[in-house]
Amino acid sequence: MSVALKLVAKEESELNQVLERHPEFPRLIAVKIDAQRRGVHYTERALETVDESVQMRSPYLFGSRDGEIKDLPESLLLRDGTTILTDPTPLDQNPYLVDLVDGKLALVDDGDFVEYVELWSKPLYYDKFTKSGIPMSHVASARPQRLNIFQSSYCHFWADKKECRFCDIVTHTKQQKNELGVPSRLKPEDVSETIREAIKEPGRFTGMCLTSGSVLKGDNIFDREVDFYIETLQAIGENFKTKKFPSQLIASAFDENQLARLYEETGLMSYTSDLEVLGEEKFNWICPGKAQSVGYKEWRQRLIRAVDIFGRGNVGTGLVGGVELAKPYGFTSEADALASTLEEAEFLAENGVTTVYIVWVPRPGSNFRDQKNPSLEYFVQLAQGLHNLRVKYNLPADFDDYRRCGNHPDTDLSRLL
Repeated sequence: MSVALKLVAKEESELNQVLERHPEFPRLIAVKIDAQRRGVHYTERALETVDESVQMRSPYLFGSRDGEIKDLPESLLLRDGTTILTDPTPLDQNPYLVDLVDGKLALVDDGDFVEYVELWSKPLYYDKFTKSGIPMSHVASARPQRLNIFQSSYCHFWADKKECRFCDIVTHTKQQKNELGVPSRLKPEDVSETIREAIKEPGRFTGMCLTSGSVLKGDNIFDREVDFYIETLQAIGENFKTKKFPSQLIASAFDENQLARLYEETGLMSYTSDLEVLGEEKFNWICPGKAQSVGYKEWRQRLIRAVDIFGRGNVGTGLVGGVELAKPYGFTSEADALASTLEEAEFLAENGVTTVYIVWVPRPGSNFRDQKNPSLEYFVQLAQGLHNLRVKYNLPADFDDYRRCGNHPDTDLSRLL
């Protein structure tokens, strides 16, 4: 008996549909966004290609979508050098596969080839230890061209159960400490020693970023946090002949006196304080600790006042893009969310503050663990909108661009300028 085969055309992928609607938007940046939005899963065939030259996952402030700490590659590069920071993701969440296609690593979606990828190359210092015996990879984690120093992985907003609802910093901290022995707070001498070793690799790194959880203690709120950063930055500065060195601080909303201390007493060049979500109503719900301690309008004003100290283009705020659509109190329309966010971002741009975003990833250790992030269409429009504002107001994003950071799809578009 013969069997009649019914051929059904496969539905065009969401990626291709979005690119058809936005032909001017770079395809590789859209691929990056979608891989961040959906996550990736490494096949066994892909993992068999991993050798000692590959950078494996190192301690980080936030956890992954699978809620586990596994010995997997840190992340991926596209063929034009675009960095993808993405999480290992369970198969039931519909991630991209990292698999072999014609003997080369590639992103694969539902059996279809999407793009060839490369794994990050491990920096030389990753195999070394500080004098105190800590692996240097636990002191400074590397991106392709940036060093990350996470001085403390505890945020005091969690103490009163007022953490940002998308964040898993404290739950992940406990996991890293228990499973990897990662110190909860770094000593300045370990940081200085690690930076000294890292910059021996010629041309590898173009800057560094310091960040940690908020510290509310002190005569004035955040005084202790500022002291801690100054201590660490001064230790890093021992490795440079010039007073200033390529550096970014992502921290709490400091007042003018605190900011002046940071600028005058250290080599810091760029300051970022993340509002996380734009608009007072959504901010109050999603970031209750920040709302109670400083408030949306004051947090925003402190960013604007920081421009007088660090200069236009050297002050920024970061968004967890898409979290403004979280349920039940977020926007119900992607169009409304986009319009509101870009209106607030334009106000900041008018005042010399750059806004960038990362793709929201619902993480198991966060309050929003069971949520779903928005569409690729939304993230593409958000990237284009924030980029257009920087062009309109002539605002650079040097410390958050595709070289020094690689985590912001909107700043990847600066390559087109």
